Amino acid sequence: MYFAIGFLFIHWYLSLFCQSFYLHRYISHDQCKMSRGWDRFFLILTILSQGPSFLRPQHYKTLHMQHHIHSDLEGDPHSPVVSKNIVDMMLHTYRKYMSVKTQRETFPKIVAIADSIPVRSLFVVFYALMYLLFTDSLWFLLLVPIHSLLGPIHGAIVNWCGHKYGYRNHDLDDHSKNTLIIDFLMMGELYQNNHHAKENSINFATNSFELDFTYLTLIPLRKIGVIQYE
Repeated sequence: MYFAIGFLFIHWYLSLFCQSFYLHRYISHDQCKMSRGWDRFFLILTILSQGPSFLRPQHYKTLHMQHHIHSDLEGDPHSPVVSKNIVDMMLHTYRKYMSVKTQRETFPKIVAIADSIPVRSLFVVFYALMYLLFTDSLWFLLLVPIHSLLGPIHGAIVNWCGHKYGYRNHDLDDHSKNTLIIDFLMMGELYQNNHHAKENSINFATNSFELDFTYLTLIPLRKIGVIQYE
């Protein structure tokens, strides 16, 4: 039991951090800079943490930019306003993702390997083996699909809740909201209203009572020179 809780907890937040920091703030919005070596490091960390649900960085960027341009309108790849329900929204996102034309990646060979069916399948086998080896019940194998779909799960929570539930600090033309006052669940990604109002800001929190946990982890990375931002 303790292994299952710890494994899922660590995997949840590591995958979430990589999506929030590397794919969202670094790749999509260019909110910070890093060396080519650190870029490669965080790409590999993103692959390891997302596993079967790894999202190609440039595909992610394309969809995310469409989300900002057409926020809660017909061209938005993931909006609870346009979609009938959360499953419909994520299926629409999947179709949009699969329709994106192959784009030039910074590390094309690494991305191609991670995007292959054999590598994705190996991650699923790895998750299953972890529960078979370190737990005493086959029921824990029911957690394997969660590990295997963490990227879409995080995306579903952020895009559905962040445009449907919560409060607004900024009067915008879309339906973006800040779902949690202290966003411990999605590490700042649920401050959607703040982010849409100030999409170039690396800190998604705008009020003193709001805490963006991804941003808080970036402060020491900046101090030791891993990343640079204004």
